[in-house]
Formats: sequence, structure tokens, C-alpha cells
Amino acid sequence: MQKTNHILAQHEIASLGASLRPIEQKLLKQSRKEGYTKIWFQGEEPYFDVFFEFAREEIVWFQFTLRGKSVSWDIQKPELQTGNTNELCDDVSFYAASKTIENDNQIDGEFINLVKSILETRAEDKVFAKALALFKRD
Repeated sequence: MQKTNHILAQHEIASLGASLRPIEQKLLKQSRKEGYTKIWFQGEEPYFDVFFEFAREEIVWFQFTLRGKSVSWDIQKPELQTGNTNELCDDVSFYAASKTIENDNQIDGEFINLVKSILETRAEDKVFAKALALFKRD
């Protein structure tokens, strides 16, 4: 896997944050549990997605993917985890929606800081403000 440079100029960070658009809810398979909802944002850049799952307005799962890297959080194991996706692999014979993530052995603090910076550009949006609170726990 090619190492990604996680240091971006402020205008690039702002552009990435501004490009995130919500995907129509009916395209997401919603949980059958009462009070659970999923929200998906997609950026203009390929392989740039942010997913949320909420239980009664509280995040129970979060995943941010960009350029073959990911940051995720799960209420069952409430700590940020970084990893690599299979999206930048040369083998394109797999179904595009079947993203897999291999967790890092050591947390990539530089990537976590980049993700936090991108989320901060959208801090006025309630859903992103809730995600930012996850970064303050670690």
C-alpha cells in the first residue's frame, strides 16, 4: 500500500469539507431497530465518504474514508481506529461497493488530525459536531 501524505494545505482541507454532500436516505439500508438511522456523506474526490449510524441521535458507529485510509469509531469499542481500505488496490475485479478495511496495528495520529481538521470545517452542522466530540475522547 502506498503511503499517503496526510499534510494538506488549509484550502485543500476546506475544499474537502465543503465537498461533502448527503446521499439520499432511501439509498441506504436502514436498521430495523427503532430509533436507529444511518447517514452517508460523499465528497467530490473518489473514495471520500463519511458514514454515521445513530441510535436516538447519539453516534453508535462512525467511519471516514479518504484516499485509501480510514478512521472509524464504534460504541462497542469506543476509541478511534485507523486503517487502510482496498479502494486503491490495482485489482479492480471486485464489486466497487464492497469496501474492506484492514485496521492499522498502530494508530495513525497524523491521519486522525487530518480527519479532525476536515470535520472542523463543517462543525456548524450538528452531525459533524457530534463526530468531532468522538475525537475529544481520545
